[in-house]
Amino acid sequence: MKISIKVIFHLLLMALIAFSACNNEDEIDEGSDNIDESVGTVVDVDPELFLDGTTVTIVDCTLSDGTSTTCYQIVASTPTDHEMGPWCPDNITDGDEAGGIWLEGGEVYDVDGAFIENMATFYNDDTWLMYDSNGDIYVTDTYNDCVNAANPNVGDEYKNYCVECIPDYIEDLIRTWLIPTTPVKLTSYTSFAGMGPGQAGASIRGIAFNGVEFSASAPVDNILSAYTLAPFDDAGGHINVHQGYHYHAATGVSTKVTQEDGHAAMIGYASDGHGIYEQLNEDGSEPEDLDACRGHFDDTRGYHYHVDAPGSNNFINCLYGAYTN
Repeated sequence: MKISIKVIFHLLLMALIAFSACNNEDEIDEGSDNIDESVGTVVDVDPELFLDGTTVTIVDCTLSDGTSTTCYQIVASTPTDHEMGPWCPDNITDGDEAGGIWLEGGEVYDVDGAFIENMATFYNDDTWLMYDSNGDIYVTDTYNDCVNAANPNVGDEYKNYCVECIPDYIEDLIRTWLIPTTPVKLTSYTSFAGMGPGQAGASIRGIAFNGVEFSASAPVDNILSAYTLAPFDDAGGHINVHQGYHYHAATGVSTKVTQEDGHAAMIGYASDGHGIYEQLNEDGSEPEDLDACRGHFDDTRGYHYHVDAPGSNNFINCLYGAYTN
């Protein structure tokens, strides 16, 4: 059978296309026109920065903009670089070493005995009285109390309780997160409020090097309206039985990676794979060019974020990169 030159050319062309596809199957599939091609330096996630006790593996994933790529799957339970707690002091005579911290009006307050004793004055509300005639503070002390007092619809029986959930309650809880191995910077940002409840970022801002999540803002108004207090420890973290141990503030306790040029230290990665750094540079200054998400760019670190002040009950404001669905 005679084959025409035209058919031969077509077959060769198809073979060349197939060969090219096979050799590029590991490259990122750019899934949308929203990718920022002008970003400059792109810094891959470094899995070696995660501490022992945190399991990191590579898996296939699809990002929020449709990009097909790979992600690091990060599995951790509790921090290995610092102790958790304490949270609630036992008596109004206790010093600050017996309790954690509270975030109010942009400030960080020690939850010591005096703080508990003076809550009625602090909040200008005489309903607050979290201790008995001996000065002993009402503290949740069982698993069921922890679950019930942390419920948004907390009952009156927990009014004026200091809510403390301890590590024993989450021994079998394992959390898993996905972050892109290579961050994909977009031309527009995604607000956390616009994300669905199952999407990364809706309740999670990023991951510390010890595998603990940087969480969304604590529901402080709900907590206080029930006349309960759920302090954070000095690392900015506390426990519930669904999230496990998680941070609501960056206080400088968890592992950090200092920078040789005086830039703020790195403390983890955002859900989109971009680095998260402390609020302030080594000289005490905050970068002046932060965008709406609290991010900016430099040639060494590429696009990255700086966390909000510890008392703000906030880490970053939005994501400027593609995240996992």
